[in-house]
Amino acid sequence: MGKSLASIDRSRVILATKVHGQMGDDPNSQGNSRRWIIAECENSLRRLGTDYIDLYQIHRPDEHIDIDETLGALSDLVHAGKVRNVGSSTFPAEQIVQARWVAQDRGHVRFTTEQPPYSILVRGIERDVLPLAETYGMGVLPWSPLAGGWLSGKFGKDKQNVSRRSAMLPSRYDLSLPENQRKLEIVIELETVAQDAGLNIVELSLAFVLEHPAISSAIIGPRTMEQLESQLHVPSLRLDPAVLDRIDELVPPGTNVSAGDAGWAPTVLTTKDRRRRPRDS
Repeated sequence: MGKSLASIDRSRVILATKVHGQMGDDPNSQGNSRRWIIAECENSLRRLGTDYIDLYQIHRPDEHIDIDETLGALSDLVHAGKVRNVGSSTFPAEQIVQARWVAQDRGHVRFTTEQPPYSILVRGIERDVLPLAETYGMGVLPWSPLAGGWLSGKFGKDKQNVSRRSAMLPSRYDLSLPENQRKLEIVIELETVAQDAGLNIVELSLAFVLEHPAISSAIIGPRTMEQLESQLHVPSLRLDPAVLDRIDELVPPGTNVSAGDAGWAPTVLTTKDRRRRPRDS
C-alpha cells in the first residue's frame, strides 16, 4: 500500500469522523458511552448528508466507560450499515491490546485503525504502538506531523517562534520552559538537515513520518491552497539513510522531546488522588 497525505475539508468530504468530547452542558454528551456514540453517529450522518461513514474513530480513551460498551455500540453501527470501519485515536498500546482482546472475547468489531500523534519531535509511539499496529495489521493515520506548528517553518533562528495554538496551549510553546527550549534547538538543527538534503523543514518532517513502515497516511492541516499544493508531492519523497540517522541523533527513536505532547495521559499519572491512599479524617 502506498503512502499518502490526508486533508480533511469539512465542506466537501469527511475522511474520518471521530467521537469528540463534551458538546454543550449535558454531562452525558461526552465520552465513549453507547448513548453518546450512537447519538453522535446519527448527528454526523445528518450533517454529512450520507447513509454511512467510512471510518468512525474514538477520539480518546474514556476511563469511565468499559471498552466492552464502546465496542458493542460501534459493532451495532457497523451491523446496521451506518459505519464501515472503526478505529481509535491516541490510545496507548496497552489499551489497543485490551480492546482487541475484548472484541475477540465478546464478538465485537475490532479497531482497524489508530490515529496517534507522531512527528520528529513526538516519537514515543515508535516504542510500542507502531510495532503493535504492524503485528495486528492496523492502519495508522498520525495527527500533527508538524508537531503543532513547531516544524511548520515558523520556528527557528531569528523567526517568529509563535504558533496560532500558543494562546490555547501556552505551556507547549513557552520558550522559558526547558523542554520547549530544547524543541527550538532541535528545530534549528533540522533546518540545516533539511537544507543539506535539498528540502524545506515541512517536506523533511512529513517525509520522515511517512518513512515508517507502519504509517498508512499522515493527516495534514493546510490552511491555504498554496500550503496544500506545496505538500502534495511529499509521499513521493524518500529520505536518505544518512538524513534519517541524523534525525535519530537529534531525537532518539521512541522518545518525545516533551512528555506533554503524548496527546493523552491516564489519571493515575495526572491526578494525585489516584496514586495516594486517602488520609484519615
